[in-house]
Amino acid sequence: MTNISNRDREVFENLFVLEMANNHWGKLERGLKLIRDHGTIVRFNNIKAAIKLQFRDVDEFIHPSFKGNKENRYIKKTEDTKLGKDDFARMVAEIKNVSCIPMATPFDETSVDLCVEFEMPIIKIASSDMNDWVLIEKIASTRKPTIVSTGGASEKDLDDLVSFFEKRDIPLAINHCVSLYPSEDSELCLDQIDYLSNRYPEHVIGLSTHEYHDWSSSMLISYGKGARTWERHIDIDYEDVPVSAYCSKPDQCDNWFKAFSKAKEMCGGVSNSRRIISNKETEYLDALVRGAFAKRDLEVGYVITKDSFAKDFYLAVPLHKGQLSCREIMNGERLVRPLKADEKLTIQDIDGPYNENTSLKNQILNRGL
Repeated sequence: MTNISNRDREVFENLFVLEMANNHWGKLERGLKLIRDHGTIVRFNNIKAAIKLQFRDVDEFIHPSFKGNKENRYIKKTEDTKLGKDDFARMVAEIKNVSCIPMATPFDETSVDLCVEFEMPIIKIASSDMNDWVLIEKIASTRKPTIVSTGGASEKDLDDLVSFFEKRDIPLAINHCVSLYPSEDSELCLDQIDYLSNRYPEHVIGLSTHEYHDWSSSMLISYGKGARTWERHIDIDYEDVPVSAYCSKPDQCDNWFKAFSKAKEMCGGVSNSRRIISNKETEYLDALVRGAFAKRDLEVGYVITKDSFAKDFYLAVPLHKGQLSCREIMNGERLVRPLKADEKLTIQDIDGPYNENTSLKNQILNRGL
């Protein structure tokens, strides 16, 4: 059976979730343009990305006595941005058309059914629903890979949710999130990525972020800390609708994706074994190694020991091709030709393993000046 963490990495690793929220503002054309504009940036940067919608059964989601309430911002926006099922179907098709993964956050049980109907590969649990067990159980019943944001959650909330998904063997990624819109740099708490990675080592850990000062720093830091999925709200300049500070426009996402590529380049991609040392690095270091030189004239048959080496040889740069260096341990080798004072000690000058082992001999012959 596939290890949970290995299986989850295939689903979640290096996945970017672009959260549309209600930024379509209830207008299909605006939503389609938002998808196309960001899809272009995704394709240009060769990024694995999901574009995420939000689903609510608006007629049932709002209590009858509060429908039409203009004082409550959440209720007003929910009603103002309502879209029909056909409109959502059109946007899901467009998300696929721009080679992104369709994804949604359902805020009620009926909306979970809509995720299934639209064959969403991944479902998102919002921070606000960390304790909504009616909704969580409905989402888990689909057995679809799930990402959860953890803004405001207690440690027990986190443990309970993670345990719930682990017992059902459902892939789960866990996003560090600070539910402040926008977030100041001093409010990001990126060390929580370390906390989540240590507490839930079998799961992919991510970052759902809402900062607005730059699109590089948190990426570089979070990648270095081990985050492997990321989420931001997205929007576009269109029809004079103001863009919220916590939303990212296409050019800002372009910077974000480029920071990801830079983070991958700088981190190297190898964390579970020693890296392969390049020839370029080896050649550079070989130029700094001290080579062995004779202090005095030495005759054929001279035996090199630890004590005699310190007395009759000295170490200095530069190292020459074929010359023995401070890296080699010599004890019992004999000179097969005489050496003059200040002459370099080479592999051809001695018997023993350095001269008899072809691999070692070639390595020494090919390094240095």
